[in-house]
Amino acid sequence: MTNRPTALIAIGGNSLIRDKHHPELEHQWAAVRETCTHIADLVADGWNTIITHGNGPQVGFILRRSELAMPEVHPVPLDIIVADTQGSIGYMVQQALDNEFRKRQMYRRAITIVTQVLVDKDDPAFHHPTKPIGGFMSYEEARKFEQQGWRVVEDAGRGWRRVIASPRPKEIIEVNAIRTMVEAGWVVVAVGGGGIPVIQNQKGELRAAPPSVIDKDWASALMAVDAQVDLFLISTGVEKVALHFNTPQQQWLDRMDASDARRYLEEGHFAAGSMKPKIEAILYYLERGGKRAIITDPPNIARALRGETGTHIFP
Repeated sequence: MTNRPTALIAIGGNSLIRDKHHPELEHQWAAVRETCTHIADLVADGWNTIITHGNGPQVGFILRRSELAMPEVHPVPLDIIVADTQGSIGYMVQQALDNEFRKRQMYRRAITIVTQVLVDKDDPAFHHPTKPIGGFMSYEEARKFEQQGWRVVEDAGRGWRRVIASPRPKEIIEVNAIRTMVEAGWVVVAVGGGGIPVIQNQKGELRAAPPSVIDKDWASALMAVDAQVDLFLISTGVEKVALHFNTPQQQWLDRMDASDARRYLEEGHFAAGSMKPKIEAILYYLERGGKRAIITDPPNIARALRGETGTHIFP
């Protein structure tokens, strides 16, 4: 058992694939190793740590491989793909952290827990899929996927994409195991890609949910609440949150309280596919007893913890 404070760090996709033109594994490894040096700084400062991560590009790659291989082998269902990426990305983070700990002569170790997340089988999201998945395609390719039962939509003039449901997480099935390992001093990688969406049947048994993915930030917020963490840190592609982002009126935010964040959200400052789910997830955490949250990019994690940068959000 330890008396250290606990932080949950949600790693964005930029921590794995920073250049869409170079998604190869050697580049992913380099990005993971660099990110893990910054996480190790946090651990060295005395924090127990839970790490969650995105998996969007990796899911898309496996889907594409599965499609190309369909004449030869069976397709891979989405729940198995999410499980696969939890294992593979967790392995990369574990190895990178363990190597960093050895280099610093720190007696700490990392472990990955493949995580299921319960969703409501009647969640309205299953009737209104909106989450893009896989790559862009032509109109003709889209019609083929539509005939296979996929929902496809045109995406802002860039091409057609499949969309699936993104239901809200209700319960993290392995939460007690995660808490136990954290309390024992392990650095735990969990809830990867938002977790594997599962539902309960009439017997109470768990089964794969209909094709869907859970928003990583929302699942991370639920984990942060359940684990009663002292800090919820979302690592993303920018050093700070901004109002009027990417306009001449852009204004970086050093700190805000929950009421400010709610007001900025209602005023439309945060884009739906970018900062909005992060702010919503942090509000969920703070409104359920959370102590503080930070949004920053990977190289600035340690500086943000010292109060030198990042956007700090309080109840």
